[in-house]
Amino acid sequence: VNFIRAHRSQPLLLYAAFTLPHAKHEVPDLGPYADKGWKPGAAEYAAQVTRLDDHVGLILNTLDELKLRDNTIVFFVSDNGGPAPFGDVFHTNGELRGKKGQGYEGGLRIPAIVSWPGHIAPNTLSDAPWYFADILPTFTALAGVDPPENIDGVSILPTLLGQPQDLADRFLYWEQNSGPFTQSVRWKNWKAVRHGLDKPLELYNLATDPSEKTDVAQANPH
Repeated sequence: VNFIRAHRSQPLLLYAAFTLPHAKHEVPDLGPYADKGWKPGAAEYAAQVTRLDDHVGLILNTLDELKLRDNTIVFFVSDNGGPAPFGDVFHTNGELRGKKGQGYEGGLRIPAIVSWPGHIAPNTLSDAPWYFADILPTFTALAGVDPPENIDGVSILPTLLGQPQDLADRFLYWEQNSGPFTQSVRWKNWKAVRHGLDKPLELYNLATDPSEKTDVAQANPH
């Protein structure tokens, strides 16, 4: 917040990498969650989420205070799906299978919120699939410069502006190395998952099975 105030007259990029929410699930106080009676750690997790919300609010309020909101593009994203310990309390990933650190949708699919008054229509939704490799070319497009060559991502600026853009007809690829090695790849609504280089591919049709409950690999050998 002080950085914004100090540099308000200059073009700037502010990257705020919040740790919350994260293990060890420690917060100064539990706030309104102190007496919920949840399982151990759940109140701390909820208090972390509320604390993050407050911190993001401080940034947005400062932009309003300095009359910079209309000239600021705000991206709010996460780097992974929700964790598992409190899923039964908060239903963190809804009906999606898996959790943080896994190659299923519960570990990979996250929402992104983007605000740019006067350019991005408010209260609009898009189900276009994109991922973090698209951040760099999107930011270079916003800055009016060319992205580096031989990168995997594409600019999603047309989608943000409500213009036609087909983001489905390309391959999205992930590897998970924090636990058991997992590979995931998506093309359109088809999603393949493999738990190790010598393991068989699982295949899911996300259009009809977003929870990845039914492996259809044998029915679609090609």
